Parts: sequence; C-alpha cells; structure tokens
Amino acid sequence: MIDPRLRAFGEAVRLRRQRRGLSQEKLAELAGLHRTYIGSMERSERNVSLINIHAIAAALGCAAADLLGAAALEARPARSPRRHSVRRS
Repeated sequence: MIDPRLRAFGEAVRLRRQRRGLSQEKLAELAGLHRTYIGSMERSERNVSLINIHAIAAALGCAAADLLGAAALEARPARSPRRHSVRRS
C-alpha cells in the first residue's frame, strides 16, 4: 500500500508542474535530477530526500514548505476518537 504522504507529495508536485506548463523532463532539468526520478516521485514510488525536495521546489519557483504543506493537507487522515484508559487503584 502506498503511503498517503508520498501520494500527496507527488500530487502536489504534479499539480504545480502542470500549472507552470512544465514537462517532467523540463522540471528534472531545472532541478538537476533525472526525468525518470520526477515520474517515479509523482507516482509515489520514491521517498524523496530533503535536498531533492528543495531542488524541486526551487525549480517550481516555490518554497519547499509550500510543497510539504500542500502534501500534509491532502494526506491528513480523519481523526479517530481517542480511547482513554481507566486507572484502577
């Protein structure tokens, strides 16, 4: 099963890339990465390093926090009720 955080991050990158009219190949070139890396990241097949997140963000003209923030919002799971333990004396 794909981690929802990876899926959300890949979708956030894809959305920004498409909005800027960039191909995966052009984004890879701007970020100093291989084009297959961008594709596999957008498909949630890679756990992206912090250095690469910054390189991708710079190539997209945004802050790394913007990409991570968008991914965090998309990947946020529904809250489940907390169980409180009962202490017995």
